[in-house]
Amino acid sequence: MKIDVLTLFPAMFAGPLDESIVQRARKSGRLELNLHNLRDYTHDRHRTVDDRPFGGGPGMLLKPEPLFEALEHLAGESAWVILLTPAGRPFNQSIALELARKEHLLLICGSYEGVDERVHEGWVDEELSIGDYVLTNGALPAMVIIDVVTRLLPGVLGDEQSAQEESFSHGLLEYPQYTRPADFRGLKVPEVLRSGNHAQITAWRAEQSRLRTAHRRPDLLDRTTAPGLPGQAKQNDL
Repeated sequence: MKIDVLTLFPAMFAGPLDESIVQRARKSGRLELNLHNLRDYTHDRHRTVDDRPFGGGPGMLLKPEPLFEALEHLAGESAWVILLTPAGRPFNQSIALELARKEHLLLICGSYEGVDERVHEGWVDEELSIGDYVLTNGALPAMVIIDVVTRLLPGVLGDEQSAQEESFSHGLLEYPQYTRPADFRGLKVPEVLRSGNHAQITAWRAEQSRLRTAHRRPDLLDRTTAPGLPGQAKQNDL
């Protein structure tokens, strides 16, 4: 997969994307990640990327000229252009699965009060938000999306089943996990997990997943158990 990121703050990406799974994906060639400074697509000596909004109001908007020029240069026919904005639809694991199937993602990091609407109309395929709060700019949301999507690329994780059994992969939270020792300070691993009975273990994990979701995130359980929703079938696969 190829991911291009258009941002005013490329230095923010140093570190988070140079470690762990994302780093390994880049080194293996499974992920091609490119950072682009929006100011490189300006032509005045001040490298201006923003201006006041028509009609008045607080703050500044990203201008259309540098964004259009950058997108014309970076976006090929296969690019899926995503604007990171608080007004976008909430990002989740299902969306990440959709994005992981794309050949080329181009992420626009919003800044200031937003982006000139003509950029939305002319270029953006999708708008995403990572939560109902306002960040200084779209760099952190871009990093989150890159990390989540990278984990889903074929061959990136050491065990392909890991991504299939994580929280949200089936619309529910993941079941409790234990490792050695079996008895730690009187706290014991549930006997069923040491039984060797895989059918019982699967049933226990499915029930624990539902119980944990009901307790911590009942909103997820409502969606996955609603009649006729795809999540219901996924739940039964646990």
